Amino acid sequence: MGRAIQYVPITTILLVFTGVIAARAQELQVDCGKPIGRIRPLHGVNNGPLQSGEMIDNSRYFKEIAVPYARLHDCNWPNPDVVDIHAIFRDPRADPADPASYDFRRTDDFLKALVATGSKVVYRLGESIEHTKRKYHVNPPADPERWAAACVGIIRHYNQGWANGFKYDIRNWEIWNEPENRPQMWTGSDDDFLRLYEAAARAIKAKFPDLKVGGPGFGYSGKFVNGRFEPSELLLKLLAHCRQKSLALDFLSWHLYTNDPAECVARARALRTLLNEQGFSSTELHFNEWNYLPDNDWGPLGKPGQARQTEEYFAKVSGAAGAAFSACVLMNLQDSAVDVANFYSADIQGFGMFSTYGVPQKTFYAFKAFRMLLDTPLRIETRGSQPGRIVVCAGTNTEKSEVRILVSNYSSADPGVKLTVQGLPWKGPTVCRSWIVDAVRELVAEKDIELSGESPIITHELKAPAVWLLSLTPREH
Repeated sequence: MGRAIQYVPITTILLVFTGVIAARAQELQVDCGKPIGRIRPLHGVNNGPLQSGEMIDNSRYFKEIAVPYARLHDCNWPNPDVVDIHAIFRDPRADPADPASYDFRRTDDFLKALVATGSKVVYRLGESIEHTKRKYHVNPPADPERWAAACVGIIRHYNQGWANGFKYDIRNWEIWNEPENRPQMWTGSDDDFLRLYEAAARAIKAKFPDLKVGGPGFGYSGKFVNGRFEPSELLLKLLAHCRQKSLALDFLSWHLYTNDPAECVARARALRTLLNEQGFSSTELHFNEWNYLPDNDWGPLGKPGQARQTEEYFAKVSGAAGAAFSACVLMNLQDSAVDVANFYSADIQGFGMFSTYGVPQKTFYAFKAFRMLLDTPLRIETRGSQPGRIVVCAGTNTEKSEVRILVSNYSSADPGVKLTVQGLPWKGPTVCRSWIVDAVRELVAEKDIELSGESPIITHELKAPAVWLLSLTPREH
């Protein structure tokens, strides 16, 4: 707070940004006098802080963004040695009731570091994705009941202290991941998966009726045809199977990689409607894998001879475009039916928010900006957002001594933003502090400026893609 303040009257601030920017500025409004609930901490992630054989420990960054939920999937990928069933219950023919049948050591260390950051856990019971020609672990278990019993053993270890375990009180247990993604995630049939889900859901609920069981992390949940959502065949089969067999589906989890931030909310709305119509009105929605997909195209990935294209592709994912996309999604989700969301991923692989060496990338700073917004959690009304292009969200603290505003310009052609702030909850001059994430800056603070009046107007250059965070406080006399 010791940075010098540049005291400039509001009329001068407007003159600084006249000309092209002032003529082509996206107009946004914030009304401090209209509370509309709370800003929801939907900035969960996938995976934990330990990476690269524990040579990288990003615990400090997990704490910086206060991860609310970390979903455990593809941990230590592409050579997963934690969390996955095969990494713990190594012999599928072993006795699930015998502690000697399990090797919890590596997963214990992985989870201990994660839980120490304050994050809650969504534990995916299953296997990580396999892009190898030979599939090792994504095959249907020969004995679904024994596999389910092993899941129960894992839950006992991490929630009840069984087998020298812990009492982490992990509430959300997800059965498998993307069973429709074949053969990378599942080599069996739809019926094979439904049998596995039934066995696991029954076994877990019989032992732990208060825990939440769900899944299965649909990578493909359906499509929109002429604006109408058509659910996938396996999704409809799962709902019918759960209804007919009286199986628990406490949460439905699903994924989306796209270049349209607005699609996340549209799909959530469609899935919420479907669940309600199918008799699952109490089932939560977990949007537990999402990220920016440049040009909506998977093509540059995983093909021989395309190393340069792949590198450029992931530079977009983790760069300013990915950061602006992520900030848009986090704000869009505030008005969605999503209960839990998890960005993919807080690790060091291509879609990760850290580099190969554990250095935070621009997507991390978008999450940090959103975390800073949560310091003023009482949400106030904003206007002017266009969910697929530019989004604004704002809040105050309980003392009404600070207003924070987050703006993400993902794709608006306007090179500037004209932000009108109405009804500030204090009298006298206002100090405006702001931070920018763009192609050259990573949540870099700008010079403080002073605003006058209860409804100041701030016009600022913000060429897409970019993220802008503002803090407004009364000037100390």
